[in-house]
Amino acid sequence: MKVAVLSRNANLYSTRRLVEACEERGHEAVVVDHLRCTIVMEKNKPSIIYHGHTLDDIDAIIPRIGASVTFYGSAVVRQFEMMKVFTAVESQALIRSRDKLRSLQILSRAGLGLPKTVFTNYSRDTDSILNAVGGAPVIIKLLEGTQGLGVVLADNRKSAASVIEAFHGLKARVIVQEFVKEAGGADIRAFVVDGKVVGAMKRQAKEGEFRSNLHRGGTSAIIKLSRSEKAAAINAAKKMGLGVAGVDMLQSKRGPLILEVNSSPGLEGIEKATNIDIAGKIVEFLEHNVAKPKKRIQKDKINA
Repeated sequence: MKVAVLSRNANLYSTRRLVEACEERGHEAVVVDHLRCTIVMEKNKPSIIYHGHTLDDIDAIIPRIGASVTFYGSAVVRQFEMMKVFTAVESQALIRSRDKLRSLQILSRAGLGLPKTVFTNYSRDTDSILNAVGGAPVIIKLLEGTQGLGVVLADNRKSAASVIEAFHGLKARVIVQEFVKEAGGADIRAFVVDGKVVGAMKRQAKEGEFRSNLHRGGTSAIIKLSRSEKAAAINAAKKMGLGVAGVDMLQSKRGPLILEVNSSPGLEGIEKATNIDIAGKIVEFLEHNVAKPKKRIQKDKINA
């Protein structure tokens, strides 16, 4: 099997581990910068050109698409799908996961636990917004924020109103969420592959910080999920249509609350915290879904 890891940087931990996992299992792996792919559309003959060569020998892809390049990255994934190449993350699921508002609506409709969340069309009625989530303190998030950026904790109504008005004045889309105090500045990242939780860690924010992201100085440790937490993570990934997902949850008095479902979750934190070969689990997912190419079957017969 020949696998293309769609990544802009071959030296990133996640990219390197996926390549290693492929090679350890006897597969060929190449790193393809999706922004350097040229999409060719032709009747019954979709193709992709990369550095002057047509990528017509790829059996499966593992998209590692950054949020800032979702539009073109998802177009490249979609083109591979049109070429009948299996993808660990489907293009529509990728697009869906990057829309935080749509994601929350999908999860809400599925009956999954969520922090109470409000979204408005630049409304100036901040009192109604804050009352809807139970009052301050509240978490205010940019819809386009990633890795803890664009996330603000407002301790009181006055500061919350000021932050909301400032964002709206800049025409920045935000959601306002209740602050779940009992979570204690920690959250859970459950890594789901092919409908199974293959690893989970608890991330704790550093002192004086409410964001538990490892990029923000948080720490991580392996955790054994409860039955309800495991079910919530699996169901969230399923409802989002993701074969590979990082599901972020808060532990609360009313059960697990889904914060986000990430379609390109990093491997470094989860692998180091759990000592589990997560990259290998992703490659196994590909193996279960990719038929052996006819050309290689014929070659094997010749060599036999």
